[in-house]
Order: sequence, then structure tokens, then C-alpha cells
Amino acid sequence: GVRPKVWRRVLVPASIRLPKLHEVLLRAMGWGGGHLHEFEFAEGRYGEPDPDWPDESMEDESKLTLNKALDGGSTFTWVYDFGDHWAHKIKIERVDTLPAALKLQFPMCLAGAGACPPEDVGGVPGYADFLQAVADPAHPGHLEMTEWIGRPFDADVFDVQEAQDRLYKIRL
Repeated sequence: GVRPKVWRRVLVPASIRLPKLHEVLLRAMGWGGGHLHEFEFAEGRYGEPDPDWPDESMEDESKLTLNKALDGGSTFTWVYDFGDHWAHKIKIERVDTLPAALKLQFPMCLAGAGACPPEDVGGVPGYADFLQAVADPAHPGHLEMTEWIGRPFDADVFDVQEAQDRLYKIRL
């Protein structure tokens, strides 16, 4: 729901467990983590159980692989940061069987576009306001937003190698 569009194409094994997939998605996007998340598949919702806020409709993600959660389907939703509510529609483009000798050692970022919105920016409407403020020096929030982000920000820029460098830290 943001403009410019933000997307990533990532290669992972179908046997990846959902907590590891969450970490892959975070790093592919460019976020550091620290917020709640959930996976929404046709057969149910999965996330990290919170003993302080039990949710009977959400199952423990640690017990499932991507392949098992998909149950023959090809799409699901990953929601990150319930406050900002970043809902990502994920489409499985292809499932291949690789020979054991070609087993992935780490996830691979194959392509993408658009800069990852900053953490805690306020979701889709907050990101739109942020982009307006940083783009216009006359905007009343320009100084505050440029100081908050602390670096140049171009919503159109995505560097596949930077994303891959973050993914190299994840062992499969």
C-alpha cells in the first residue's frame, strides 16, 4: 500500500521454519526487528506465543515449516509491527527440488525495489507524511524528520547487495 512500491524476491528452502522465515523477511526488507509479527495462511494464523497476552486463534509458529503452513497454497500474509501494521502479501513463485549438493547455506535476495520504510514511522499514512516532509525543505516537519532518520533517504533506492549482506548472517 505504499508508493513507491516496495518488494523483494528471496530464495529460501521450503523446509524453512517460520521463525527463521520471519528473520529472513526482516533482513530482506531492512528492518531490525523488535516488534510483534504473525503469518496468516489459508489454514490459520501463526506467531510467537506471548504468555502475557494469550491469543487462542494464533498457533505457535515454531512448530511449522513454510511448506507445511502453505498446505499446497501459494500465498500468505506476513504482518510485522502491529502498531504500524505492515501487511506483506507473499507469493510463492516456484518450488524447486534442489540436489543435496546444492543445499542453500543462507537465504538469497535475488531482486527488489523501493526503500524499506523506517521502523516506527507510523505505518502507511505515517510513511506518506514522512516522505513529504523529507522531500520538501519548506515542509513544517522537514527538520524533525531529517534529524529523526539521521541519513539521506530516497524511497526509490534499493540495493540488492546490501540486502544480501544482511541475509549472509542467517544460516539455513
